[in-house]
Amino acid sequence: MCPPAVIAAVALGTAQAGMSYMGQKQQAKAQEKAQRNATIAEQQRHLSEMSASRLRERQEKIAAAQRIQQSTTAAREARATARVSAGESGVAGLSVNALINDMTRKEAEFSFSVQQQMQFANMNRQLGFEDGANRSRMNLLSINKPINQPNLLGSLIEGASTGLSAYSAMNSAGIGQGASKAASTSAVPAYNPNSAFNVSAAPTYTPFKAPTTF
Repeated sequence: MCPPAVIAAVALGTAQAGMSYMGQKQQAKAQEKAQRNATIAEQQRHLSEMSASRLRERQEKIAAAQRIQQSTTAAREARATARVSAGESGVAGLSVNALINDMTRKEAEFSFSVQQQMQFANMNRQLGFEDGANRSRMNLLSINKPINQPNLLGSLIEGASTGLSAYSAMNSAGIGQGASKAASTSAVPAYNPNSAFNVSAAPTYTPFKAPTTF
C-alpha cells in the first residue's frame, strides 16, 4: 500500500495538471473570441472608410459636372448675346468671330481644368484606397497573432513536478511517516523456537500416585 504522502502528492499533481490544462484551454478560447470580434470591427471600419471615400467621389463628380454645365450654359448665352449685339450694332466679320472663338476657348479651358482636377483627385483617391487596404491588412495581422494552444503534455509534466515537490516537502516535514512507523512496530514478531513464551511443545508433568499409608 502506498504511503499517504505519496497518494497526496499524486492527487495534488493530477489536480494541478488538470487546472493548468483547463486554464490554458479557457485562455485560448477567450483570445480566439477577442480576435474574432476585433477582426469584425476592423473589417467594418475599413468598409466604412471605403464607403465614405466613394461617397465623396460621387459628390465631387456631381459638383464637377454641375460646374461644367454652368460654364457651358454661360458660354452659350454669352456667344448668343455677342451675336445679337453685333447684329444690332452692325458689327460683323472677323472681330465678332474672334470674340466668339475666345469665349469658346475659355469654356474649353475651364472644362479641361475641371476634368483634370477630377483626374488628380481620382489618382489621390486610388492611392488612398491602396494605403487604407495596406493599413487594414497590417491591423488584421496585428490582431490575429498565433494563439498558444493547450499543452496537455506540458501540463502533466508541470503537475508531476508539483507532486514531487509536495512529496519532498511532506517527507521532510515527517508527514505520513507516523503510520508507517506504527505499522512496523505493530507487526507480529518472527517465531523464535528458543523463546520462553513458546508454548508449542507438549508440557511435562509427574503422574499422580495415591498414598499407601495414612
